[in-house]
Amino acid sequence: MNIQGGCLSTRVLPDRGRQLEQRRECGAVERQLQQRGVELEHEHRCAPGERQRPEARRLRAAGQCLSFGASVLTYPVKDQQTAAASSRARKWLLVIIQMPITHSDLFARIIDFDNLWSAYLAARKGKRYRREVAEFGVNLEENLINIHNHLVWGSWEPGRPRSFTVFEPKRRDIQAPPFADRIVHHALVRVVEPLFERRFIHHSYACRTGKGAQRAVWALQRMLRTAHRNWQAPYVVKADIKSYFASIRHDVLFTAIERVVSCKDTLDLWKRITAGYGHDGVGLPVGALTSQLAANVMLDQLDHAMTDCEGVGRYVRYMDDFIIVAPDKAAAWRALNAAADTVAGLGLALNPKTKIIPAKCGVDFCGYRTWATHILPRKRNMRKARRMFRRMVRQYAAGQIPLQYVQQRVASFLAYTKHCSADLSVRSILGDAVFIKGE
Repeated sequence: MNIQGGCLSTRVLPDRGRQLEQRRECGAVERQLQQRGVELEHEHRCAPGERQRPEARRLRAAGQCLSFGASVLTYPVKDQQTAAASSRARKWLLVIIQMPITHSDLFARIIDFDNLWSAYLAARKGKRYRREVAEFGVNLEENLINIHNHLVWGSWEPGRPRSFTVFEPKRRDIQAPPFADRIVHHALVRVVEPLFERRFIHHSYACRTGKGAQRAVWALQRMLRTAHRNWQAPYVVKADIKSYFASIRHDVLFTAIERVVSCKDTLDLWKRITAGYGHDGVGLPVGALTSQLAANVMLDQLDHAMTDCEGVGRYVRYMDDFIIVAPDKAAAWRALNAAADTVAGLGLALNPKTKIIPAKCGVDFCGYRTWATHILPRKRNMRKARRMFRRMVRQYAAGQIPLQYVQQRVASFLAYTKHCSADLSVRSILGDAVFIKGE
């Protein structure tokens, strides 16, 4: 008997017996297993720190995931059957398979002209006076139709990126795609991002609408306060992925993506973007919009492994940096070992700087040092700001920078410090910066 509704299918596999009797006897078993499913769902949604989840751990070990993959639960009928059930049903096996929800027919929405127009506006936002954006807008309709036609016929290829290197806070090689490519990136992300967004955990804060670094810090502080109330000496795991964007394997990434997206044309386009800009098999272009979504999809598997399988209740992640708050040092080590195993299974590795510290020492995360009682700015950020303002004083005096540039930097500095206790530092740094224009 096959019962299908949505993504749930129930199959009864008898080894003998009449079909009518099988249906009657399995009806009672099915109702009992549906109740068991409700209980499992309740366990899945309960407070993560209360219990471990053996069902979720078994599914994860089998290569399945409660968020992306199929969950398969098997129960012998003889353990669930009522006293009136026939002895002929004792060898039956009832298998409940919850198949992953995949989405097809997405490509038509991606190449729709209205979507391309919206993607153009999104890619242009804040950059409309740049040279390449202005040149694209001279023949706007013709250029958008050209992109549309190339996508329809499958002949679109990534353009040549603009490569450069940044050194703050550390060396990074950036590949900035041309403006026409960024329109295609926005068109793709506008369609597929909502499909993944509903699967992400709440405490993933990077490159998501309504999230961000400030909210990640506030969430961490709430976790620290709760931990200090409930536990005597909580510990914190502070970890990140070594060379994250440069180490992402495309085969592992698209295995996760294909659990959600089954549209062949959409996957081909996404793979073409990922493999473009000098990356073949490993690594993502840091300057591409699709790389931000792909990076979140990759580590969403880590998020669910820690929260669903390991029962870590106080977990927060910002891109490749994640924090785990544990009740004691032993629990922190167990969580770190579980995270290391999961990361290794994704073809990645933890940074050697990963460490376990007492929560009372504060946590350096997302640009701030966070305690349960207060938040302070990161020391190296304040030293960098002091050097920057001293340099700007000299440049302004020499007439090398306008006053508007100075005002923008001051506003950015104040926006950073207003979320933490930094009044004395702000007064000291800005008090020393006196801007006098030279003759």
